[in-house]
Amino acid sequence: MTYIEKPLSTEIKQEKAILIGVINQDQSPEEVDDYLNELAFLTESAGARPVEKFIQRVDIPNPRTYIGSGKLSEIQEYVNTNEIDLTIFDDELSASQFRNIEKILGCRVIDRTNLILDIFAKRAKTAHARTQVELAQYQYLLPRLTGLWTHLERQRGGIGLRGPGETEIETDRRIVRDKIAKLQQRLEKIDKQMATQRKSRSRMVRVSLVGYTNVGKSTIMNLLSKSAVYAENKLFVTLDTTVRKVVIGNLPFLLSDTVGFIRKLPHQLVESFKSTLDEVRESDILLHVVDISHPSFEEQIGIVNQTLRDMDVADKPVYMVFNKIDQYNHVPRDEDDLTPPGKENISLEELENTWMARNNEPCIFISAKNKTNLDQLRRLIYDRAKEIHAKRYPYDSFLY
Repeated sequence: MTYIEKPLSTEIKQEKAILIGVINQDQSPEEVDDYLNELAFLTESAGARPVEKFIQRVDIPNPRTYIGSGKLSEIQEYVNTNEIDLTIFDDELSASQFRNIEKILGCRVIDRTNLILDIFAKRAKTAHARTQVELAQYQYLLPRLTGLWTHLERQRGGIGLRGPGETEIETDRRIVRDKIAKLQQRLEKIDKQMATQRKSRSRMVRVSLVGYTNVGKSTIMNLLSKSAVYAENKLFVTLDTTVRKVVIGNLPFLLSDTVGFIRKLPHQLVESFKSTLDEVRESDILLHVVDISHPSFEEQIGIVNQTLRDMDVADKPVYMVFNKIDQYNHVPRDEDDLTPPGKENISLEELENTWMARNNEPCIFISAKNKTNLDQLRRLIYDRAKEIHAKRYPYDSFLY
């Protein structure tokens, strides 16, 4: 009998994950459901498969396990029965909570910040992005070393560098602090180089695409600049700011595609990515791209606006670009229906009239995918960029 040897499978098993959220005074049931839907999308973007969600009303988080013991027992039974690899909490956990929950569930436990940092680490391609993400990871890790002892280095090289009686955890803390200091120095050096690059192109009008993650900024960038910026239906595909020279009519300007914002964005990432967002600070015009088809697009607008205020750029001209009108779902109401209309009952035309009336500045409704109303967008950018260029360089007016 001849035995045929089967080749070893190189396929990596996709991890199965469950998601956990809590309802409290700051988060309504509807909000938590929306947050967990976004957490599921984040989980898929990281490469795992979300299979179940668990929600509990918690007025005050349990200091040991964040959620109550009864709910944790229910989750433990589900984990064991369904061979779950990963449990993801939508809110940040402390080091002791990580340790206690993992001990009970018998699987890996991470939180939303962990997950976002992991996605950023996966997406980081350039030295600048990798340094920013690594810095954020170590800043997140430092206060959690007691519960997440990672044995970064068993021994430190060099005589006299380990103090008498110093514990391993204290050594690890010192190692992490040293790494943070080195990464900050490296980042400062890169930031200076990038500031020099920005200065060299400061003569041109600068336009930046900003917005929530996965709203179609990179697709718009590709259409306007005729370039090939990577665009995919995943969260945080763009980490490094991409800058392209664009010419509309006879007017050249610089167009930037920036990292997307998200609710509950980890503080460490906001801090480490400040230099990436310098492109936004130094822009003349901001195009705030919105996914009009998303059920919570108004909340996403609020999150982006708050982030822009935190960055001290609220005084810049901001023009709303409502994208994905091809995916907007409208459910017409019956004439006899006397209940108040919901968001799903509002037509796209009504939304356009509402937002145009609400904003002092013009706003555009487009579909980047179907190239609908792109000429209107180009005209808006051209008119606003021309005004700025004419004020800045009046002797160049012969261009127009």
